[in-house]
Amino acid sequence: MTDKHKSKKQLENEGKETVEIFQDLDQTALKTEMFIEKYAKQIGIIFGLLVLGVLGYFAYQQFVENPKNEEATISYLAAQKNLSEGKEDLALGGKSAANPGFKGTYEQYSGTAAGKLSAYNAGLIKFKEGKYQEAYDLLDKFSSDNKILMALKYGAMGDALANLNKSEDALSMMDKAASASDDAYTSYYFTKKAGLLALALKKNDDAKKYFSTIDEKYQDYDGGTSDAYIEMVKNF
Repeated sequence: MTDKHKSKKQLENEGKETVEIFQDLDQTALKTEMFIEKYAKQIGIIFGLLVLGVLGYFAYQQFVENPKNEEATISYLAAQKNLSEGKEDLALGGKSAANPGFKGTYEQYSGTAAGKLSAYNAGLIKFKEGKYQEAYDLLDKFSSDNKILMALKYGAMGDALANLNKSEDALSMMDKAASASDDAYTSYYFTKKAGLLALALKKNDDAKKYFSTIDEKYQDYDGGTSDAYIEMVKNF
């Protein structure tokens, strides 16, 4: 029904309803104003705290976190330079404030990306030194959104466990490394290592599973050698 065809009574009722709606809104607004007036001091304090919290966060990012990231990166690059020059002891560092190296960079800036990567590199150097528990502990501190790096971390931790004669744990870690990344070669590499560990532990079913996976998914990288391992499992 259009406005032209509406009765006078209908229009009056609609007008009355509209007035009532606005009256309700006015009452709500009035109550809100009275509430704000009554609790102005408390609201001001709360609002002030919120503003300070937001400003504090951005100030922290600007004046604490960002400089830390820069300092950590500079420290990391200095250690990386020593590593590239074959000065592994200096690259590891951690013995003096003048040369923090990877170890010191992690200890000082553990919350930064460069700090975490320093723990990873320090772990690899410790592994090369034959200090497998220290290597494992340092590698465990590394984390990244990069799935390939995480796969490499788990694989290195698996190698450390294997050298600590913790073969069962090493196999679990290699399995984790094999599934950590979508990169085909990385998955193939650690699946094969897991298969070899399973063979060494005489876990034939597990070994067959790993080598069958290689045969099904990663033939381009394996060159058919997984077939020989599968046959080997059958004869054990």
